[in-house]
Amino acid sequence: MTIKVFGLSHKTTGVSLRERVAFQADEVPVVLKLVADELGVSEVTILSTCNRTELYLSCPDIDAARLCDWFCDYHEIGHEVGRAELEPALYFLEGKAAVRHLMRVASGLDSQMLGEPQIFGQIKDAFTVARSSGTVGTVLDRLFRQAFTVAKRVRTQTAIGNNPVSVAYAAVSLAGRIFPEIHKCTALLIGAGETIELVAKHLLQRNIEHLIIANRTLSRAESLALKTGGAAIQLSDLPDHLAKADIVIASTGAPLPVLGKGAVETALRKRRHKPMFIADIAVPRDVEAEVADIEDAYLYGIDDLEAVIEGNVRAREEAAKEAEHLIREGVDDFMYKLRSLETVDVLKSLRERAEEVRDLELARALRLADSGQSVEAVMRQLAHALTNKLIHHPTVQVRRAHAEGRKEASNWLRDLFQLPVNPAAAPDSTVDETMRARGARPSSESSEKGLDRHPRPES
Repeated sequence: MTIKVFGLSHKTTGVSLRERVAFQADEVPVVLKLVADELGVSEVTILSTCNRTELYLSCPDIDAARLCDWFCDYHEIGHEVGRAELEPALYFLEGKAAVRHLMRVASGLDSQMLGEPQIFGQIKDAFTVARSSGTVGTVLDRLFRQAFTVAKRVRTQTAIGNNPVSVAYAAVSLAGRIFPEIHKCTALLIGAGETIELVAKHLLQRNIEHLIIANRTLSRAESLALKTGGAAIQLSDLPDHLAKADIVIASTGAPLPVLGKGAVETALRKRRHKPMFIADIAVPRDVEAEVADIEDAYLYGIDDLEAVIEGNVRAREEAAKEAEHLIREGVDDFMYKLRSLETVDVLKSLRERAEEVRDLELARALRLADSGQSVEAVMRQLAHALTNKLIHHPTVQVRRAHAEGRKEASNWLRDLFQLPVNPAAAPDSTVDETMRARGARPSSESSEKGLDRHPRPES
């Protein structure tokens, strides 16, 4: 099998080891050429994300041990403690298993968050870099394009990505239920950490018009505001801006609530009781529980969101079963096409042989025509010569195969040229039994004299 996958992922090791062997984006083109040159690999693509580092290769004669040696040498991992930790985390897949792995990864079925869509774009980027570096040939080109096709089918034909399975995404989705035209809303985000940054990303994907980021440290709020095009305020200025917000999502590390019932009531009066959606996705809580008692405030806590996520995870798991079926189809289709590639060279040789015979006989026919022979005679001669020349070698080889006991050659010949099966012809076993009944020797016991009528052709 020429297709292989070598690497590790979040399923086999922790983040500390994954960080140690990750390839930075700017070094990948260099590494691709190193793998091709130092390991003699004809095709290679590298996928390196926060959750996985994998090499996809097309090379028939490379094994896991050699790849492991190169990998450890490149990352300067010694044979003592470091390598002992790394080797159990590595996996090496070949052929059909490698093809299936890529399709599952591209479809989000191998992700830490089942069905997450980001990995699809990351694989496309990895493929583009490898193509630009000249390390993608026919096999990997076909493999990755098939993986993209299958991943798109999974996205469109199953519900694998329809249900949010992150707290940040669930909060934004619930806000969208309260405000169907969410893009016209103003969102106030309390905090400036990773979770709030992810919330901002999901809101921007919904084209939200106004974004305010409040944080205890103004510089961190300004940094996130710069990335998102929002406005930054200090946490102490929250009461002055709260009334502007249709959506409030809070996630800080504060030990006590930063948003109280009184502040929300005051803001709602200023809004003339226009509804306000509030999602508290912090632990400990950032919003006083009593806010839930306010009529026009829709407060969702972390437990509410976790319940939504749990149900959505179950829905994604059901969708994943459908996705696995699509992936099986995709793998089988690709393996069929890959096997057909193996015939390209022999079919090319067959066509070249046929064209050579055609050109020789055509030249001979033209000479006969120039010598004055009739068109009909020349055409008959040409047709006769072409027929004899084109079927000569197959005829000799089928006779040889039968003489050596390889009688399936006749069946191949029938399939190749779509020849009719003679219903009058009995199977060999039936013929032998008939001959025995008449007192004659069956074909397997034919005399040397009988075989001499069709001598074996010379090699």
